[in-house]
Amino acid sequence: MRISSKLAAGLASAAVAAAGLAGTALSTGQAGSQAQAPTTATQYDARNGSGLRMNQVQVMGAHNAYHREAPDDEKKIQLAQDPGAVGLFYSHASIPDQLEQQNIRMVELDLFPDPAGGLYTYPLIRKLAGKGPLTDPDLAKPGIKVLHWADFDYGTTCSTFAKCLNQVKTWSDANPSHAPIVIQLELKQSDPRLVAAGGVKAPPWDLGNLNSIDTEIRSVFSEKQLLSPDDVRKPGLTLEQSVLKKGWPTVDQARSKVMFFFDNGGPGAIRDTYREGKPSLEGRAVFTRGPEGQPDAAVTMVNDPRGANQAEIQRLVRKGYLVRTRSDEPMSTVLNKEYSRVGIALESGAQYVTTDFPVVGMAARYDSEFVAKLPGDTPVRCNPVSSPAWCRGDVSER
Repeated sequence: MRISSKLAAGLASAAVAAAGLAGTALSTGQAGSQAQAPTTATQYDARNGSGLRMNQVQVMGAHNAYHREAPDDEKKIQLAQDPGAVGLFYSHASIPDQLEQQNIRMVELDLFPDPAGGLYTYPLIRKLAGKGPLTDPDLAKPGIKVLHWADFDYGTTCSTFAKCLNQVKTWSDANPSHAPIVIQLELKQSDPRLVAAGGVKAPPWDLGNLNSIDTEIRSVFSEKQLLSPDDVRKPGLTLEQSVLKKGWPTVDQARSKVMFFFDNGGPGAIRDTYREGKPSLEGRAVFTRGPEGQPDAAVTMVNDPRGANQAEIQRLVRKGYLVRTRSDEPMSTVLNKEYSRVGIALESGAQYVTTDFPVVGMAARYDSEFVAKLPGDTPVRCNPVSSPAWCRGDVSER
């Protein structure tokens, strides 16, 4: 993407691109084939099985759960600068509605540090569109912000980390028997190209800003409501040894709790800084994506479940890790009519399958009926790879 300083030229190019997009006809598509959950005694056993562990069930999650697409005038600018920006043209319901109405039990949030406050109040794309700063008063306050792409794609249903967390907590308090909710955190930085064009430069995710993540989480959720690495790690064992040898908590033990993990994985500044002096995340609020064999390894990701990756996910799941994968990508899934990925993702046994299309109708404006959800449209089901033989069908949250 190249950010042009010539607004008129950019708008003209965007108008052409937008017109081309509007004239594109898309074929109706269905999600991948999914076997319906049985309604026999095996389902009854699953509903009453108190021994099921967190890694023995499967739920759907919302990719970029906070995301709202840009207004039409800003979309034209996005397309002019980057034709691939069509992948930004999707919007989610509010997080409480996703939890209540769409059977979502995992949400992904993108975080930007803002220790002084006010850093993201005037996105560059709004300046290019001749608009003024954003008026949300929470953006001016110190604290972590939630948005997709600073200066370019800022639409969000909850502008601050604390606001998003409070929405989850309010719903959780009203539904205390729910299965554990997992919150995936991707820690982001400014795009250097946008910074060079006059955008903001986000502060680094140094130790202070990483500590603020824990502080903000614990300002909303009590230790009783939070499922932390300390709750999973066993005496004398690393976190990885604990989950692989002793297992995860049961679903019943984790009901009404929330759990966090960092999308950012592998060796690197963020993970290394966060676990400095805490190799098994002692005292930390968030799980990391530690590489297999490392003391902090417990949660990992394989974004694309297709091809050889499906067998790799199944291997990790059988071993005892929690795995996140994706059933689709915005907007390429509906534009390219590639719907097989849903079934592949579900059959992989990944405990968390994230989507941008959790309900019928979200893809309708692209002339598609695509939707990604669990068979039986249930919040939680027995994991097809790791659940006990007696567990089939959905798992009750009551």
